[in-house]
Amino acid sequence: MEQQFKKSASSRIGRFWPVLALPLALLKPIVGQAQQLPPPDSAGTASPQLPVLGDSLRVQLEYKLDSLAAVPLAPSVVDSVRLEWLRTPPTLRDLVGDRIGCFETDAPHAFNGSVMAYVTLFTARNRSYMQRVLEREQFYFPIFEKYLAQYNLPIDLKYLAVVESALIPTAKSPVGATGLWQFMGPTANDLRLKRDEWLDERMAPEKATEAACKHLRYLYGVFHDWELVLAAYNWGAGNVQRVMKRTGKKNFWELYPNMPAETRNYVPTFTAIMYSMKYAREHNLHSDKLKYQYAETLDTLGLRGQAFDLRRLSRACGYADSSFLTRYNPELRRAGLPAGYRPYVVRFPAAARPHLEGVDRATLLGFCQPAAALPQPLQPLPPRLAGVEPFPTQQYLAATAGPRAEAAAAAPRFRRVSHTVKRGETLAAVAEKFEVSQAKLRRWNELPKGRALKPGRKLVVFVPLPTEAVPTKASIETAAVTAAPVPASVRPVANDEDAAARRELAAANAREAARLTALAEQEKRQAARLAMLQQRQESLRKAAAAKEAVAARTRQAAEEKAAAQAEAVADKEANVTANVTAAAERTRKAAAEAANDADNAPAENPATYVVRKGDNLTKIAREYDLTITQITAWNQLDSENVIPGQKLLLHAPAEKGVDAEAPHKAAKVAAAPRDTKPVAKAGSNRAPAEKPSAKTHLVQPGDTLYNISRRFKVSVAELRRLNNLASDEVKLGQKLLLPQG
Repeated sequence: MEQQFKKSASSRIGRFWPVLALPLALLKPIVGQAQQLPPPDSAGTASPQLPVLGDSLRVQLEYKLDSLAAVPLAPSVVDSVRLEWLRTPPTLRDLVGDRIGCFETDAPHAFNGSVMAYVTLFTARNRSYMQRVLEREQFYFPIFEKYLAQYNLPIDLKYLAVVESALIPTAKSPVGATGLWQFMGPTANDLRLKRDEWLDERMAPEKATEAACKHLRYLYGVFHDWELVLAAYNWGAGNVQRVMKRTGKKNFWELYPNMPAETRNYVPTFTAIMYSMKYAREHNLHSDKLKYQYAETLDTLGLRGQAFDLRRLSRACGYADSSFLTRYNPELRRAGLPAGYRPYVVRFPAAARPHLEGVDRATLLGFCQPAAALPQPLQPLPPRLAGVEPFPTQQYLAATAGPRAEAAAAAPRFRRVSHTVKRGETLAAVAEKFEVSQAKLRRWNELPKGRALKPGRKLVVFVPLPTEAVPTKASIETAAVTAAPVPASVRPVANDEDAAARRELAAANAREAARLTALAEQEKRQAARLAMLQQRQESLRKAAAAKEAVAARTRQAAEEKAAAQAEAVADKEANVTANVTAAAERTRKAAAEAANDADNAPAENPATYVVRKGDNLTKIAREYDLTITQITAWNQLDSENVIPGQKLLLHAPAEKGVDAEAPHKAAKVAAAPRDTKPVAKAGSNRAPAEKPSAKTHLVQPGDTLYNISRRFKVSVAELRRLNNLASDEVKLGQKLLLPQG
């Protein structure tokens, strides 16, 4: 029994052995791996949680992550945006994405890794930048919101000014973009923002904001997508349109790889700044140490051409800092305006009103004039001591012809003259008239070389003024001796003061004499120049008179020639009239002879005769005892040819005699050339046409065939027949024949 029990127990143990071996085989690698985990640090922090025993999938996953972290990555494959994305805790990334996704705005607010990287930059790594922006937020955002609402644009576009200039109105980029909205010069000109050496309206908050709203509205009308609008605002609408045309893509994120780096980062930066400023308190960006600026009620002072100094107005308002008011007038490039400048409105806080109580506008403007325009105090005269030379001031040097006076006198002075170019006047003539060189004229008026002057153009000429001769010391002494000789009875000079006074008086007299001499010489030169101009004008007048005489002689010769030609034409007309009259007389005689022959014709002849085949006028006249002339006259035949079937009269017509018709026709023929009066043009050798030319009409704008027929009292069918028209359409400038008479 015992052996059987042992045998049965051993067989039972052998049967359960594979079942117990499987957990032991799985437990061995897990224990080995647990022994390789790092021990807890000295601070007592707990080590990472061990994987659950028996979970083979979890063990394999943890092992792969540890092995990958131990292998260093190559620097060439590291993406900074993705690295920042991986460094961000998952909870913060999800929270930022949820917050941005909940924005109810039309402005771009897509969330991705690029946006998260800039959110981290503005809220963690570069917090001071965002805090400086938050200080100026309440000062400028009310202005932005007013104009964005006025132009019906998304209010959140106000954060675009933060991207551009960080709310600094005088910001200027390296390429020249200036102001809160960073306008370039050409764009500012298109938007009517004025720029000169005194004023730049790109730095004016209200005017620049209104111009930016107009520009954004225009860009949205082109692209109809706010992300593309922001890209075009940064890169230019033309560049964005070219990339869209080249790639065929219509979305910013599809065009993302084809844009420059600055434009690629522009939209993510805008979204990150919008998030950072909306959730600044959640990220602890606000602080009691920040110097917040708030919008204030402002007063204005209108200027209309008066010289103005903003620093003096700051002192009048009671501010210790003389440049305090520049933050309310940032568009001024200098701290003032000159006299004669265009109207301008100065802004200052209404809180300074108590300092200006009781001061009227004229007094305030007088106080705010620049220091250079104010009356200067007189320079104190140094005391004169016996035996001591006075300090050489500017007045003393000028009075004694010192080196400064000589330098000032040697400087050339000019007078500005405006000259209007006349017809036929050249640059050389103008230069000779004012005694200057042609090169100077071109430089003063920016004239291109080799191009003629246009009549009526205004030219600026700088004519040198006569310089006053500065007398030398020797001439002064000579003039002094000549002007005031000292008699022998006069006592010598008692002291140096009187001697200096005498020298000053002599020098003044010498300078006055030199000035008068220079003026006399200038008058002589001007008189000589005037005489030369008068002589030149006289010669031009004589040349014009001679030219007019030649033209008169030419006109007289042409008139005589025209009269001769008209006389020849009249003689020719008289000859033609005489010939026509003679022909009419011959026709009348032939008609009378035919009538007499008709009276002698036999009565038995029939009234008409029908021409048969083979007949001719000679045969018919012989058969009926008539003459060919009678048959031709009675039937009004142009020739002796007849055709079969033609009816011929063998008697004179009963109603209208030949003797009455022939003279009437002859009279018409004789009167025709008298009614037609040919016009002979002076200087033409062509004889006038005997027959009048066909009458034509040139089609004018708005003409139709019906209007033309009504105007000339002709039917439309007649006009179409004369001009071979297939329809009633006529073209502008087409010539149409009209029936004569």
